[in-house]
Amino acid sequence: MKTRALLTFFAISLLVVAVRGQDLSSAANQQYAAANYKQATEQYEDLVGKGHGNAPIFYNLGNAYFQLHDFGRAILNYERALALEPNHPEARTNLSIAREEAHALELQPDWRDQAQRFARPNQYTFAACGAFWIGALIVAATTRRRGLLIAGIALLIVSGSLAFLVYSLENGPRGGNLAIVANGETQARLATTDTAANVLTLPAGSEIKIEEKRGEWAYALLPNGMHGWVQLRQIAFVRV
Repeated sequence: MKTRALLTFFAISLLVVAVRGQDLSSAANQQYAAANYKQATEQYEDLVGKGHGNAPIFYNLGNAYFQLHDFGRAILNYERALALEPNHPEARTNLSIAREEAHALELQPDWRDQAQRFARPNQYTFAACGAFWIGALIVAATTRRRGLLIAGIALLIVSGSLAFLVYSLENGPRGGNLAIVANGETQARLATTDTAANVLTLPAGSEIKIEEKRGEWAYALLPNGMHGWVQLRQIAFVRV
């Protein structure tokens, strides 16, 4: 137990990451360093609300919530950091620790999870556009050189494949509709009422994919592969 506590301490008590360029979060960083975690979360949240959210800020915000044992919001912000910077090793490590502490449930992984570890959808979109225009120019300018023509066609195929990948990522479980149970444990129900049968109990920090909204409720794909209705006030979207 002591070893586990030390590992958790060292994983979470990393030096606060400075924001690149102008350090907008210096005041919040100072509150975090002084162990004033509630004040730190308020100041980080204020920056996010003003449109200054980036991977370091979300990572620091996740650390502050973790220190407050608010694992749902800690997981939410680690996920937000990884959505912006898929290869953020500290965020991935702390996300794993927070999930273990909260017993949070994850959506069933598929091939798209591996693709998102390499790059973000907008980066794949940029690559698809570049491949398309280069391929189109080669095909348009080449009439006799067979090798160049084949290369141009290959680039157009790559462009189409990347476009399909972007579509799959945006509409997959970890696309724009990915949400986290951020406000404590909740129940997914068969209907939009608190008296409906419980489909699955969702610990704080659990992942769901929102497929439809109806009033104060959302219909979601659940980690067990089933569907159910959850209250919107209990969740927060990873994409902001």
